[in-house]
Parts: sequence; structure tokens; C-alpha cells
Amino acid sequence: MIYWEEEALNDREKIFEFLYDVNPVVAEKTDEIIEAKVENLLDQPLMGVQRTHIRGRSLIIPEVSMIVSYWVDGSAIRVMRVLHQKHKFPG
Repeated sequence: MIYWEEEALNDREKIFEFLYDVNPVVAEKTDEIIEAKVENLLDQPLMGVQRTHIRGRSLIIPEVSMIVSYWVDGSAIRVMRVLHQKHKFPG
């Protein structure tokens, strides 16, 4: 099961709104890509990289220049943040 923390949902909403103002089709496609890549974690929960300075794991989504921060909690995936690759991730 995938659980989207409130902060991650807020991140997705902000990304969508920002892109929607520029191009609604791109906004929709970007959100679909993020959703699909996170869904892949159900089959491969450790596919994201683990870094010493960031808690949890980081799933890099190069197609849309995003990074998803998440925790593996047993059979559950907890998505903590969704940020652009240029954004500095909180530790």
C-alpha cells in the first residue's frame, strides 16, 4: 500500500498548479508519471537510493526532474516529499 503524507500531497499539488499555468497537458502528464513511478515501488521498494544525509530513500524520476522521498514501512510505502531535483531536500 502507498501512503501519501500530507506534505507530499501538497508538493504534488504545487507542482501541478505551477505547471498547469504554463501547460495543462504537461501538468497532467507530469502528475501521471510521478504516480506511475511511485506505484513501481510496490514491486521494487528498494529501487530508490539511500543517502547518508537524507532519511529514508530517494526515488529519482529523470523524465520530469523530480525526486520522491519515501520510507519503506514493512509492506507499506510512505511518500514523504515530492520535489524538483534542483530543490534542496530537507535532511
